[in-house]
Amino acid sequence: MAGESSYVERAPAPALAAVVSLVWIQQVGDQPVAQRIVPHGGAELRCVLGETPRLLGPLTTATYHDIPAGGTVVGVRLRPGVLSGLAGMPADELVDQDIAGTDIWRGLSRLTDLLGDAATPQVALGHLQSFAARSASADDPLVGEAVRHLMPWRGGRPAALPALLSISERQLRRRCRAAVGVGVKELHRILRLQGFIARVQASVDQDAVDVDLARWAVETGYTDQAHLGRECRRLVGVTPGVLLAQTGAACGSGHDHAASYLPMLRPGDGRFVQERRSVPA
Repeated sequence: MAGESSYVERAPAPALAAVVSLVWIQQVGDQPVAQRIVPHGGAELRCVLGETPRLLGPLTTATYHDIPAGGTVVGVRLRPGVLSGLAGMPADELVDQDIAGTDIWRGLSRLTDLLGDAATPQVALGHLQSFAARSASADDPLVGEAVRHLMPWRGGRPAALPALLSISERQLRRRCRAAVGVGVKELHRILRLQGFIARVQASVDQDAVDVDLARWAVETGYTDQAHLGRECRRLVGVTPGVLLAQTGAACGSGHDHAASYLPMLRPGDGRFVQERRSVPA
C-alpha cells in the first residue's frame, strides 16, 4: 500500500543455495529509512533500483544503509566463505567496505540497466540472482567445513577446529581470513550473535511475552546474560534489551525475516538444529 514500508526475505533460487543464504526485497514508504545491518559473517550484494549495485563486505560491527523515500532495494546475502570467489580478491580486503559494484566487476552497467528497467521488484531480484550465479566460483572447502561447525546449532568451538580439520591454527586463520574476511574466533562471535538475533526475530514474529534474555543467552552459547550484553554492544552497538525493543518497533506488519531465523530454530522451543527449513523464492 502507498506510504507503507515492507521487507520480505526468501530463500534463494535453488541453483544459488550453496553460495547465497537469502534474498530480499525492501520497499520504503513516504519517509527515508536508515536500515541497520548487523554482522552476519557473509557479504551482501544490494541495489536501490535506479542506482548502481553495491557490495557490502563482511562487517565487524553494525552499520547503516540510507534508503530514500519511495525507494526499492533488492539484495542477495552471500554465505560466509564465498565472497572471495565472487569478488575475485581476498575477502579480508573488503571487510567493513561498502563499494560500488563497478569498482569490482567490469560491464556492470548492463546489470544496472536490467535492474532499473525491471517491470517488478521480483523481476529485478531475479536479475541480481542470475548475476550472482554467473559470477560465483568455488569456495575453500576447508573453510566451508569450519563455517558449518561454527553455526549456532552446532555449538562448535574455534579451539577444536585445527584438530578436527587436520590443519594448524595459523593456516586455518589465514585461509579463513582470505575466504570469509575475519578469523575463526571473530567469525564464531558473529555467528553466535546471529543465533541470539534469531531468537529475537522469532519472539517478535510470535508476539512472545515470555522474554527471557538470560535463558536465551545460555541457549545461544554465551556464558551468561552479562556475556551476551558485552558482545551485543560490541557488534551491534546496543544492549540486548534495546535490540529486542528496536526490532519489535521496526519489524511489524509488512516485514518478514523468516529466511534469516527459521533455519536456526526448531518450532516450539527455539533450540538450534542442523535441519534447514526452506522458504520458496
